[in-house]
Amino acid sequence: MSNFRSLLIWQKSMALTTKIYFSTNNFPKEEIFGLTSQIRRCSISIPSNIAEGYGRESDKDFLRFLNISIGSLFEMQTQLEIAKNITSLNEDEFNNLYEDSREVERMLVSFIKKIKIRN
Repeated sequence: MSNFRSLLIWQKSMALTTKIYFSTNNFPKEEIFGLTSQIRRCSISIPSNIAEGYGRESDKDFLRFLNISIGSLFEMQTQLEIAKNITSLNEDEFNNLYEDSREVERMLVSFIKKIKIRN
């Protein structure tokens, strides 16, 4: 791998972040500093931590940043559920974003296992 941009997990999480931004554009204006901001920050954290961890000198550091990414992903999934419950997201939007997030989750878990095995 030449750099973090070549990681499929980074590419998928970037695509998810982009979808999150478009979906949260329609959230109520009173949520701009609440749920909208929080969901966006979590989604940004996922590829950002993958990239930062990739740049570290050890697998141990990389694993730490990948685990932070998973934590941000779970936080975002929870907030998407809240957005659906308060009808800021309709069922179809929620299902689409949630399935994309589950794909990133599975990829992160698998990637973490591979790194642990090689050590």
